[in-house]
Amino acid sequence: MQTERLLMIPGPSPVHPRILNSLSLPTVSHVSPELVEELKKALDNLKKVVFCEKGEAFIISGAGTLAMEMAILNVIKKGEKFLVISQGFFGQRMVQIAESFGLDCDLIEREWGKAVLPEELEAKLDKEEYEAVVSTHVDTCTGACAPIKDYAEVLKGRGVHFIVDGVCATGGIEERMDDWGIDVILTAPQKCFGAPPGLAVLVVSEKAIEKRRSMGAIPAYYADLLNWLPIMKDPSKYFSTPCVNEIRAFYESTQIVLEEGMEKRILRHARVAKAIRKALIELGFSLFTQEPFLADTLSVVEYPEGIKDQPFRKTFSKNGVVVAGGLGETAGKVFRMGHMGNLSVSQVYFALDTLERTLTSIGFSFIPGSGLKAAKEILGE
Repeated sequence: MQTERLLMIPGPSPVHPRILNSLSLPTVSHVSPELVEELKKALDNLKKVVFCEKGEAFIISGAGTLAMEMAILNVIKKGEKFLVISQGFFGQRMVQIAESFGLDCDLIEREWGKAVLPEELEAKLDKEEYEAVVSTHVDTCTGACAPIKDYAEVLKGRGVHFIVDGVCATGGIEERMDDWGIDVILTAPQKCFGAPPGLAVLVVSEKAIEKRRSMGAIPAYYADLLNWLPIMKDPSKYFSTPCVNEIRAFYESTQIVLEEGMEKRILRHARVAKAIRKALIELGFSLFTQEPFLADTLSVVEYPEGIKDQPFRKTFSKNGVVVAGGLGETAGKVFRMGHMGNLSVSQVYFALDTLERTLTSIGFSFIPGSGLKAAKEILGE
């Protein structure tokens, strides 16, 4: 039997037993009363998570990358130019998607570990006109959290569509579509929602839906929001067979989110992040991401002298906790620890205790118990 390990990677995050139970229910028809009801409720719940009273929610078989593609293709057409704000790896992916479809975009970015400042965005917009601005909220490679609310403030009155990649933020970090003026939030279930992967998830403003209607044909079929809109309004209709069990599991995850309450959930993510980082620093690690841009959903952690990436992560996994390695220029220099979704305090303590045991086994010198003690000072006993 395979040994269960605690996933502390930047997604998928640990899956709550209630969600696992939903996933394991017998598969029903994609137009059955059970699925129709749960998909409708999941769509309503999703809009509450991002504080959207108007607009439309979409839950479609796929992945976060599909949601990225859908957001771009349904708002921007050939001949229009858009701006990508990049905090790292996944901003670059937006550019690659644009290039794949022959769309014209500019890129504004800062060095990894930082986020583009609102004044930098404002200066760019004063020089050039764009149909849309696209920004990653939290980049899972660099751990940088963008000031999305401030970006939205800069965009007010400019008539520009604002698209936010919330894959590593939605459900854990504040995003208010109506209040801030966001036109599309795209996300996925396996991070802050704590559900298994397998869905492309979007919430789209009325303004963005109207833009899609005005565009005519687009270079997409499955990814065309207008093909999915009738199904989202009435899930008993058919366009393409959905992944039934994953949708039911995602519905359960949205129930858990709203039962906790978004304000409390956002504060919990911030508190857990603070506790884990305090523990890591106490044990001799440092943070790759610059202080003003730290995300509450994951930490990108630099190794102290004497710890090698592969032996450390391999031993940590063997002891029961899985973390991710660095990407690109950070490969071998950092590990990435996710702390999002339905992660419990007891799981945090288990992870930190396992970390201390791992450090002992690889011969790294530290004060035993210091990491756990630091975390408990914030999270309580």
